[in-house]
Amino acid sequence: MSKLLLAALLLLAGLVGVTLLRAAARERAAEAAYPPGGDFVTVEGHRVHYTVTGEGPDLVLIHGASGNLRDMTFGLAERLAAHYRVIAFDRPGLGYTDRIDAAGASIGEQAALLARAAALLGAERPVVMGQSYGGAVALAWAVNHPETLSALVLVAAPSYPWDGGLPRLYKVNAHPVLGPLAIPFLTAWVPQSYVDRAVAGVFEPQQELPGYADHIGAPLTLRRHSLRENALQRASLKSELAALSERYDGLDLPIEIVHGTADETVSLTIHSQRMARDLPGANLATLEGIGHMPHHSRPGAVVEAIHRAANRAGIRTAPGP
Repeated sequence: MSKLLLAALLLLAGLVGVTLLRAAARERAAEAAYPPGGDFVTVEGHRVHYTVTGEGPDLVLIHGASGNLRDMTFGLAERLAAHYRVIAFDRPGLGYTDRIDAAGASIGEQAALLARAAALLGAERPVVMGQSYGGAVALAWAVNHPETLSALVLVAAPSYPWDGGLPRLYKVNAHPVLGPLAIPFLTAWVPQSYVDRAVAGVFEPQQELPGYADHIGAPLTLRRHSLRENALQRASLKSELAALSERYDGLDLPIEIVHGTADETVSLTIHSQRMARDLPGANLATLEGIGHMPHHSRPGAVVEAIHRAANRAGIRTAPGP
């Protein structure tokens, strides 16, 4: 072995070692800065992290991709707690809920886990609201476990397959070989400025709300297991929705949909407008000029949709947003 090759191998080994140490340090720092804010319930050996606020009819909130339940506790859960017993969950592998397995949890597996967790918390046929990817999980809950919820609220949610491939970052992170190689470097070296831009970009064309970035705990998503889980979940979503959507005609419950016309992350036309056409029980509220985060940009509209769903399901709630 030449001295040049040996030096290159030693340099690479050193870089890998420093990267792994830095990745572990950033994970510890993220968890110290954003510790679990709720409690845990164990479902068949899997710990599920949740928060409960308020009293009244049960309402479950499910967050989207690259996030955690803190997205739902940034104002929305507190606002709803005046009328409901609000349960917010971390989805598997995100926040502080355990991964189900190394292959990535399907929307069906996630729905089954959260439905069981809700039951263990005493939630009897809750209204279930999901935003973005969380809406796909809520749909799987309604399709696969219809007896366990009373109404469904979808906010900027994907519900049908769409044209186009997987974004490059998800493709790399979900790859069986490239993912485990690349993810530690992302955890270790992605700058905070990149994270800040990504968080702000989700709100476009609206401005990110003051205090949101500090509250959400975005560094938790940069942990190695969360990056891997998030990518695997996203990689399989389109095919899972293709199969799930063939069963929507069996849905027999109140469905309220909220979607912004300026959402460039999840298409209003492909998803929410199609569902409103296909399902007589689905009512669509279209928000002019609103992007992918209506539960923050127009929280009153989302609260009103939840009230409509609860009232249609025969749950008595206080009127108004």
